[in-house]
Amino acid sequence: MTQSSPRSVALSRVSAEHYVATNSEGASLEFGHGDGLFTPVELLLAAIGGCSSIDVDAVTSRHAEPTEFTVHVKGEYTVDDQGAHKMENIGLDFHVEFPADGDGQRAAGLVERLVKLSHEKDCTVSRTVQLPTSIISSVDGRTVTEPEDH
Repeated sequence: MTQSSPRSVALSRVSAEHYVATNSEGASLEFGHGDGLFTPVELLLAAIGGCSSIDVDAVTSRHAEPTEFTVHVKGEYTVDDQGAHKMENIGLDFHVEFPADGDGQRAAGLVERLVKLSHEKDCTVSRTVQLPTSIISSVDGRTVTEPEDH
């Protein structure tokens, strides 16, 4: 049985190509094009890496606190012959270290399996990007794009 739990954010324009996103709990972040701002593509990469990082960290930190935890996320920005833009070949590279004691070794021994589980099942963000996902755009409540058949 599929479970559904709505999620949403609200976007507001701050200035030309500068926006703020606010979630239902009131947390916000600024993004756009300009100095000191993440671009939407960088936010996508951060969301993919962040989602998997949380999956790995939630389990390993029950055993030991990491002494280092970094994830590099990269991809190729492409434009096809019709001028359509997208990201391809997105990759995550985890580097996680733990103390050399028994708890740290147990935590370190879980990392590869947890990264794989996150990729295959647990990370909502990367699974949404990997699988066909409908996006419907509206203007003032009127639909202007229909979901594509997948």
